[in-house]
Amino acid sequence: MSNENTQDGKPSEEGVRPAGKKNEATYTHGSIGWTMFRTAIEMLPATLAMQGYNMADTFFVGQLHDEKPLAAMGFTFPVVMLINGVFFGLGTGVMTTLAHALGRQDRKLAQKLTSSGEFLVALSAVLLGVLGTLFAKPLFGLMGAQGETLKLTCEYMDVWFLGCITAALTFLGNKLLITVGIPRLASLMTIVGMVLNVFLDPLMIFGTAFCEQWIFERFGFHLHVDALSLPAMGIKGAAVATIISQAVSAVFSCWMLWKNKYLEFKTIPFHELMASWRQIVRYAIPAMLGMFLFPIANFITTKITSKFGDAAVAGVSAGNKLQGVFFVVPMSLGITLTPMMAQNFGARLYGRVKTCLYMSVRFAQIYLSCAAVVCIIGAPYIVWFFSPVQEVQDVMKLFLRIVSFGFGSIEGMRFSCFCLTACGHPKMDSWVKVARVIGFQIPLAMLGWLTMKLPVLFIGTALTDILSFALSFMLAYRLVRKFPADGVEFVES
Repeated sequence: MSNENTQDGKPSEEGVRPAGKKNEATYTHGSIGWTMFRTAIEMLPATLAMQGYNMADTFFVGQLHDEKPLAAMGFTFPVVMLINGVFFGLGTGVMTTLAHALGRQDRKLAQKLTSSGEFLVALSAVLLGVLGTLFAKPLFGLMGAQGETLKLTCEYMDVWFLGCITAALTFLGNKLLITVGIPRLASLMTIVGMVLNVFLDPLMIFGTAFCEQWIFERFGFHLHVDALSLPAMGIKGAAVATIISQAVSAVFSCWMLWKNKYLEFKTIPFHELMASWRQIVRYAIPAMLGMFLFPIANFITTKITSKFGDAAVAGVSAGNKLQGVFFVVPMSLGITLTPMMAQNFGARLYGRVKTCLYMSVRFAQIYLSCAAVVCIIGAPYIVWFFSPVQEVQDVMKLFLRIVSFGFGSIEGMRFSCFCLTACGHPKMDSWVKVARVIGFQIPLAMLGWLTMKLPVLFIGTALTDILSFALSFMLAYRLVRKFPADGVEFVES
């Protein structure tokens, strides 16, 4: 591809690349539309595989034929989500600052940010693991776990806390592989980890003797795995399987980053380490805030929904699960959107940032509008697959026919917020999320509770999505409208 500028003095679409140097910012050249499409397709299997981890654990634990282990799994999810929110925030901080460095072709800074970021995440995981192990029993007791359920919850989480560094490094490693331009490997390792988890779950939960007997009863042959005999560990085995599968992904991602000379295993001077951490934390804290706010808001709205009865909670829960199916494709696009925008912003290719924003938002609106039409028209037929109970079906139909109007706005808001973070405004991103939860979601949900009308509650949900998108896109649009010509330093007044 040509490195030359166009005749009018503006950089070509392929970007400005230093003469004689390899361009390591893989998202700063080539067709933006094709790059977005290609990376989204590459990340689609990973998006599906990520859902497989929890589904596999829940399925196999459910085969213990006792409600207590499954209830214990339910108690673990909020704490795991909270800790994963910390890893998500730190990962966003490392990913964004690394992408800026790659866009500026600053290899030395990129190495420093990768190495110091891995160290920061590992250190945070160890600290959280120790704190979690020390306070697990009172924490889950406070959440309502009692007796045998509390014991099983602590058994699972003691193992998970011990190995949560594997979850942290896997999450960060995948983000960094995407940022440096090899999303296919990140996707592959997510799939490998999920498949390994599915294979290990029954072995660790039920033991090799039970698995061998199960296979013999169905297929008529023995495995002869006496040398690898494993005892049945119950719910604790699910945690062991998760840690092993994530450890494989973590080691591979670190190895790939080291092989490509982004990760260095050497001492970093203290003042340089602190400087890198300050850059990362500037983006990490706002990202964490958003991750913490949404579970709180969902807890409140679920509490309000419960006022309408169990059928309402069941119908909304089923509707949200169905909604997740339609969001798999735009979620795959969103995984690579922040590093793509951040690399181009760091390279001062502002026109490409604008194109990323406009194309992604337009895609979300068109794709999810089609999904909304399917939900609205097909609601009477879709709900039949989720529940045979007529009251649940009625709630789910009402939910789909109202909330679907905000489908495109949900991803439109996410993509707009990605743009704000990628372009150096993480605080603005966090304020949008605060406004969504405190300004829109909770008051509108309370309106549904005060009127005691379920349609009002669902209209409030759709309005929350639409108003949040309007606010976030307005801010992102105003920001990109201020950008100067490509190649010029962007200094805001």
